[in-house]
Amino acid sequence: MYERSDQAPSVKAVKIIVSGGFGVGKTTFVGAISDIEPLATEAELTEVSVGIDDTSAVAAKSTTTVALDFGRIRLDDSLVLYLFGTPGQDRFAFLWDDLVVGALGAVVMVDTRRVMDSFAALDYLEDHGIPFLLAINRFDGAARFDTEEIREALRIGVQVPILEFDARVRDSVKHILLTLIEQVLIFRLAGTRTPAPAY
Repeated sequence: MYERSDQAPSVKAVKIIVSGGFGVGKTTFVGAISDIEPLATEAELTEVSVGIDDTSAVAAKSTTTVALDFGRIRLDDSLVLYLFGTPGQDRFAFLWDDLVVGALGAVVMVDTRRVMDSFAALDYLEDHGIPFLLAINRFDGAARFDTEEIREALRIGVQVPILEFDARVRDSVKHILLTLIEQVLIFRLAGTRTPAPAY
């Protein structure tokens, strides 16, 4: 965490990454919690994306994030979070290196209809030593799985929290962020940077 010179000296500002596959709800997540009008770099899906972006599980989706989502939330008098949502498609992966610089931790969002889409984000965060948790977004009509089934499918260690939530609901998103902050503190106190994978 670092202190911002343009804020009161006691206020800490931290950077949090919101990641996951295409159409998992990252833009919705940031928009639901941000205290300011969120910045969203949404663009219409076009014929260029046909055969590249898999929209089979999100047929109603007509836009995609092409750079980042950005929002800000003040959790209390001493802590401000800056949220950076990553693009979900592999073709925008080159943006990740810049987005994650200085990040304290990350939320990896999971859609139970496309669990394996989370692997790219998990691999990246583990490779770069960034603490994270898994947040299973509750899509209407999507199959419900036991969190341990998700853990096994993604080969995630038992020390990584896996939570269900609704990205449309502010309090639900806030719970995810508070849990992530607790997770980061645990690993900092333990002297480690990132949870080890289960394999």
